[in-house]
Amino acid sequence: MKGHFMRQSLALRFLSSVAMAAMLLAGATPAWSAGDAKQPAPAEESFNADGVSSFAGAFLAARTADVDRDYRNAIPLYRKALELEPDNTEIRERLMIASFLSGDFDGGVKLAEQLRSDVAVERITVIARGLDAIKRGDYAKADSILKYEGPNDLERLMTSLLLAWSRFGAGQKDEALKMVTDLKGPEWFAIFRNYHAGALAAAAGNTEKARALLKTAVIDKDGGSTAPDTYIRAVMALARLEAREGNLQKALDTIATGDQLINNYAPLKALADELKKGGKPEQQVRTAAQGAAAVLFSIGGALNRQGADEAVSLYLNIAHALDPDSADTLVLLGGLAEAANQPERAIEFYRKVPSSSPLRRISELQLGLALASTGKMDDARKHLQALIASDPKDLRSYLAYGSILSDAKDYREMARNYDQAIASLGARREKSHWSLYFQRGIAYERLKEWDKAEPNFKTALELNPDQPQVLNYLGYSWVDMNRNLKEGMDMIRRAVELRPDDGYIVDSLGWAYYRLGQFQDAVEELERAAELKAGDATINDHLGDAYWRVGRTREAVFQWQRALVMKPEEAEIPKINAKIKNGLPPLEPQKKVENTETKAPAPAGQTEAAAPAAPAAPKSEPAATTTAPAPDAPAAPAATAEGAAATATTDYTVANGDSVWKIAARLLGDWKRGEEIIRLNPALQKNPDRLKVGQVLKIPAKTN
Repeated sequence: MKGHFMRQSLALRFLSSVAMAAMLLAGATPAWSAGDAKQPAPAEESFNADGVSSFAGAFLAARTADVDRDYRNAIPLYRKALELEPDNTEIRERLMIASFLSGDFDGGVKLAEQLRSDVAVERITVIARGLDAIKRGDYAKADSILKYEGPNDLERLMTSLLLAWSRFGAGQKDEALKMVTDLKGPEWFAIFRNYHAGALAAAAGNTEKARALLKTAVIDKDGGSTAPDTYIRAVMALARLEAREGNLQKALDTIATGDQLINNYAPLKALADELKKGGKPEQQVRTAAQGAAAVLFSIGGALNRQGADEAVSLYLNIAHALDPDSADTLVLLGGLAEAANQPERAIEFYRKVPSSSPLRRISELQLGLALASTGKMDDARKHLQALIASDPKDLRSYLAYGSILSDAKDYREMARNYDQAIASLGARREKSHWSLYFQRGIAYERLKEWDKAEPNFKTALELNPDQPQVLNYLGYSWVDMNRNLKEGMDMIRRAVELRPDDGYIVDSLGWAYYRLGQFQDAVEELERAAELKAGDATINDHLGDAYWRVGRTREAVFQWQRALVMKPEEAEIPKINAKIKNGLPPLEPQKKVENTETKAPAPAGQTEAAAPAAPAAPKSEPAATTTAPAPDAPAAPAATAEGAAATATTDYTVANGDSVWKIAARLLGDWKRGEEIIRLNPALQKNPDRLKVGQVLKIPAKTN
């Protein structure tokens, strides 16, 4: 409908089960929800735990804060509960986990020492205590702690890799390398084994061994699908190695190989640009502590594809404590914080990304979006404008800026922004540029400048003829304006053929039928749209209108009442209430259209079918994480109850913590719509989990 815009192999299923176990232990709940990015996050308020006098009060308040990821308040409340019941092991466990999740590594380690005999959290305490020993350089103690003899392959892999890095720190470099190369396990071990063995060899100065091991990791496409974060580290490590050996072309060839698996991954391009300029960056992992942190990054990154937010955050926060300058860890943590509606904490992580990192620009883009999500629009505008000025050829900056302008409904500046973006293309015009024209068209339509909007929609279709959002948007606009009726309806029908499970596009078809007076056809399509997107207020409102026109008045009132419960836009509430009270006014016979081929809908005169407001401008969301290359990002125009129709879309840059299903749930409001994302991206059809932060995806509409 107009006004709606917008990571299983056996190994991955196994990783997912481990993640879920960790979440259950921690008492986690999902951190993401649709619409999080749309509302400015409330400022955190500090709660005075000293005012709580009962254990029950302290415990319940602590758990509430914990579930909300509000560790600032959860930690003192857990401490208060522990004061009141010093022997309560469960409270001590949660306090330890909350401490690690808040970034208080030292505080968490102290509690881990107290809980070292607690079987329920044994794996967490072993890892934390072992890593603390590595961090302090006490490798003998780390050796005595890092032991695992159980049946869990993931725990065995992680413990073995950590122990190897401890041996490396103790100077036993050959033994450390042999420990990893001799590590036996299921097939999915390979990517982790080869990368960490290669990193160990590189850190030890064994260039030939490192080259051979890292090459094996880089050609492991299945491993890259299982653990894309680790795969990209292997690509970058081999490229850096070749560059420092004076083999620039081999380094660039390595990067090209990585790009074949993870298309348009911005940090790879940034690294290639640095190498072409003569740069010879050092390896990311050079010490035992950095190597141990890399182990947790590898495991956390793999679990991150499965939605285990708390388990991932636990590993990554500990990794950050050991390697505070790791850019990919910082960006992943920033993305997790954003997903948990903690933009202020996300901003802290993004600001820590080293200026020399290939991920720096991504972190800057995400910082701008995070500033906007806290309500600091002026700061966000200035920040993103400065990024555009620093590199006018980087389309991602325009997309990020366009995103916040869409949210602010500043369509004049949004149009100017996309004018500048398109001007920066020069004579280039590629298929991927369709979304720039599409978004510019929407901006001009919102400004009621159709003479400027229409050519942009047409150009978008020239670049991408079967793009369903553009077909839907332009087609409905024509029908709504009583122009090109046959072509407009054909466009909408084609959009539905391409995206039959997109409730918003189906709604467009139904509402177009309604506008043309074909109410029975409208009912059929709108009922299907309501099934596909049951929780959308606009679709249910539309269905109510259609029911009324075919005489199903009780059902109409029921649908309008449902629409009210679904939180429609404020401006629509009085209109819906009026329809519940009075129904719809009678139709004027001369304005009813029976032939979509020759007759036009009434441009006015019907309350429910009055000319709809223009669709809201798109909200683009460039990478919410480790990399944000994208010639576009999602948008979120607002729909009105009377005039909403075409869906708007754009490219989306995969962000920290993203899976296909999480993108669908967070941006589209329903995880089941992940199937639509998979259909739009053929490379995902063999393996929907083959995602990498910074990868560009085509996505469906995003609700406002």
